[in-house]
Amino acid sequence: MSLVLTTASVLDRDKVAYWNDAVSRTLVPMTVAPRGDGPFDGRIATDRLGFLQVSTMEADPNRLSRTPTLIAASSAPLVAVSVQVSGTATCVQDGRRADVDEGDLVVYDTSRPYSFDYPERFATHVFQLPRRMLGVPDAALRKVTGNAIGTGDGLGAVLLPFLATLASSADAYPPAVADRLAGNVVDLFATLITERADIGATGPETARADLLLRVRDHIDRNLGDPDLSPESIARTHRISLRYLHRLFEGEGITVSRLVQQRRLEACCRELARRGRTVPTVSAVAQRWGFVNPAHFSRVFRAAYGVSPREWRGRLSAQDDGGSSPVGTSAPGTGPVATAGAHGAGVPPYSG
Repeated sequence: MSLVLTTASVLDRDKVAYWNDAVSRTLVPMTVAPRGDGPFDGRIATDRLGFLQVSTMEADPNRLSRTPTLIAASSAPLVAVSVQVSGTATCVQDGRRADVDEGDLVVYDTSRPYSFDYPERFATHVFQLPRRMLGVPDAALRKVTGNAIGTGDGLGAVLLPFLATLASSADAYPPAVADRLAGNVVDLFATLITERADIGATGPETARADLLLRVRDHIDRNLGDPDLSPESIARTHRISLRYLHRLFEGEGITVSRLVQQRRLEACCRELARRGRTVPTVSAVAQRWGFVNPAHFSRVFRAAYGVSPREWRGRLSAQDDGGSSPVGTSAPGTGPVATAGAHGAGVPPYSG
């Protein structure tokens, strides 16, 4: 059911204050300055599609400003797309001024100051989503904010009727459909931003490769954190979980499997070390993020065909000059193999 806030039943002297509160509660905290002397009239209706908020705002001429003070007191940053339904607007963000006509859309980031100036009565659809869900580099987003995007051709031509329909029927979708639609909207917005940022034909792949390297480096540096997960990785890199999984689609391994693989390899290296003090198998497992020793033993055996203790025993037998204990492996594939890329004495992962 839509949340509708309107000045219709508010006393004339209180209308501007009411509208300021309505806009700030529904969208993000902003200041409102009316552009006329008469009674102010405004209406805003809001629905949610999963993590996507859809609002339709219609009001008399006014100016909306998002100031650094308001930003400092706000919660997580949002990315918004405003579609001008009627009237015109001027949007200012990141040093750019956009004249927005009917049918245009504009992208803005609530974590940085911006303003909208509506010189006449207007109507607009506003789509808001958490910045972390978008999955585009900050540099690309900054190139697009504060620019009017025409919807007469390109992706804009596809977006306008889709967004208009979505805004008019946002309260009609069951939760499962709403969640899927929200995901589709995020993908469309990410594509639009990438396209309009003019990254170029090779740019998106370069940005993807750089991000993938950062993610892999983050995984390697945080293997000992038991909370390391696809969700935490996505949060750290300010991308959506969906986009993180898409990053790994061509890698031949999922994010979760990569974390487990790298943890197992680290455990193998430590179990192979010799010295006066030899850590227990459970201590090694916990050091590398496995909180449950029984689970560690199961995944180790599933990957390498032997238990962690058997793997350590084989190395000990080899160090003593004896033959390998019971259990055989194909050359170069078992735990006794020295797989160069994995480090001395580390078995190649077969999971």
